[in-house]
Amino acid sequence: MAKEELIEFEGTVTDVLPNQRYRVELDNGVEVQAYTSGKMRRFRIRVVAGDKVKLEMSPYDLSKGRISYRHKN
Repeated sequence: MAKEELIEFEGTVTDVLPNQRYRVELDNGVEVQAYTSGKMRRFRIRVVAGDKVKLEMSPYDLSKGRISYRHKN
């Protein structure tokens, strides 16, 4: 599999952890640990508990993900 073949999920941030990590509950009920993508860090996009986000996950490790988009409420 190539690097571009990522699985995308939608979820809600439930907890903010140290070092820009987050606990996210996916729409299917699974809870994963996630970090913000480089563009979100570069443009200082804040993510707080309760935000709806889009996650990218590798098919090899479905317990960790990268937050690629924060939906506007």
